[in-house]
Amino acid sequence: MSEFLAGYPEYSGLPVTKNLKYARYMFYVYIIESELDNTFYIGQTNDVGKRIEYHNQGLSRYTSRKTPWKLVYVENYQTRKEAILREKFLKRQKNRDFYKKLIG
Repeated sequence: MSEFLAGYPEYSGLPVTKNLKYARYMFYVYIIESELDNTFYIGQTNDVGKRIEYHNQGLSRYTSRKTPWKLVYVENYQTRKEAILREKFLKRQKNRDFYKKLIG
């Protein structure tokens, strides 16, 4: 299991795109899926576990109405800039089939 999800056993086994073994500072792009209506939300953070808790506690205005959320996909990057660029690319797709293929 990746170190950034070490305290979150429910997320073990998720697809992670790169090796985290030597990472000091990492940034992540994640996709969560609402268990209420199966919609996806895409975001980026430097702490995926805390960010998912934030979404599920209803602290994000956009995601608060569709709790609970489950983490379905994660990619990691060495810089926030890379993560933001990828997040923007994924959000521009606006295509459920594209996201499902990515998630696998």
